[in-house]
Amino acid sequence: MNTFHPSEDDLHAYLDGQLDPEQRQMVEAYLAANPEVAAQVEAWRRDAQSLRAALANPALAPNPRLDPLAIRAGLRARKQRRLALAASFVLALGAGGLGGWQARDMSLLAANPPMQDALQAHRLFAASPVVDIQARQPGELQAWLDQRFSHAARIPDLTPYGFSPVGGRWLVTEQGAAALMLFEDGQGQRVSLYLRAPGSLYPTMPKGQRRDGELEARYWSRDGYNYALVSREGDPRGEVLGKALAF
Repeated sequence: MNTFHPSEDDLHAYLDGQLDPEQRQMVEAYLAANPEVAAQVEAWRRDAQSLRAALANPALAPNPRLDPLAIRAGLRARKQRRLALAASFVLALGAGGLGGWQARDMSLLAANPPMQDALQAHRLFAASPVVDIQARQPGELQAWLDQRFSHAARIPDLTPYGFSPVGGRWLVTEQGAAALMLFEDGQGQRVSLYLRAPGSLYPTMPKGQRRDGELEARYWSRDGYNYALVSREGDPRGEVLGKALAF
């Protein structure tokens, strides 16, 4: 009987080809005996292939931070950082204050502004013809979204505001799966609605908005998920769409 139970890190390392032959053989034996886990690993593989295919498109600006291998490596590094931060926290308490810990928190927040991944995903994929689903009706996009986000908010009909659904695609982030939904106006200009599980830095987010170069993001939390609407900076329709999406 195979008593080996690989961790999620082991499975990601298996996908990335980072296991030695003996470890790889043990993981493959486990997957052969556990078809549900094998199906999940295969889904991760398909997601990674789709994302790499998009990154390989010369028409798109490369963004190595969204490469699946780099993301999985980041997950492992983040766990190590958490252990280091926990040790630092104990030392800070021993020193008689939390000033150093609070400073580290502020530094992390400054380096990771809210929903930065939503802005990156919009830059990378908004103009791409590659989508996981082509949708022309809000209901089609909603059914696709509900496959992985069962408590997602209902997507309203945005055609009264001049935008129609185009499609959506699954992405992989440090927080897990994410969904990018695209909408387009009559002139071909696109906005995106981005959804994912909350991260450790922003478990819940009050409503807010910020500008990043040529883009503007409106973000909020609802029913256990973090959302971001990304539109062109200065476009007054962004505020109207945000209200329609319960921003």
